[in-house]
Amino acid sequence: MLTHYLDLALLPDPEFAVPQLMDALFAKLHRQLVLMQSDGVAVAFPQYLSQGAKQDLGTVLRLLGPEPVLNSLRGLDWLQGMRAHVQLEQGGAVPGGAKAMRLERVQAKSGVERLRRRAMRRHGLSAEEAVQRLPDGIGEQLRLPGLNLRSSSTGQSFRLFLRMRPAEQETSGAFNRFGLSATATVPWF
Repeated sequence: MLTHYLDLALLPDPEFAVPQLMDALFAKLHRQLVLMQSDGVAVAFPQYLSQGAKQDLGTVLRLLGPEPVLNSLRGLDWLQGMRAHVQLEQGGAVPGGAKAMRLERVQAKSGVERLRRRAMRRHGLSAEEAVQRLPDGIGEQLRLPGLNLRSSSTGQSFRLFLRMRPAEQETSGAFNRFGLSATATVPWF
């Protein structure tokens, strides 16, 4: 149950841009959730903005979950190396009447290289024919805020695009090691 919250606010730093700090903070949280094997901690970005050209997660990462789990996260040393960049806010109980929102990962349908390989398999095209048929820049472009992360298993960098949208009703469920769920909602306040 998402009964409590803990806010981690990024502090201004002249050497690092806010998105770079949020990427690092989120990567550390992800590694800690993997170590804890947690499926009960959700994330939210209270300053989330996705309007036109402005795509921003803001400067606050909100953790939501049961009070004992959040207290254990507060007590662990997973923020090592980030302490000078992050202020742990007081947090507390989730206020009653908070709106239910869905924060979900969105993946682009395909990059152009993948589309070319698929066309080569399905239509028997050569690599040159696939490039002619599918020029650079035709892959789906997502206009959503997100995080730049690196997979610890493959070492590849990827963009974790996030979409927030209202939900008709509050829904409980499990959260993955990124603090996201395809079905559960998070309280928005």
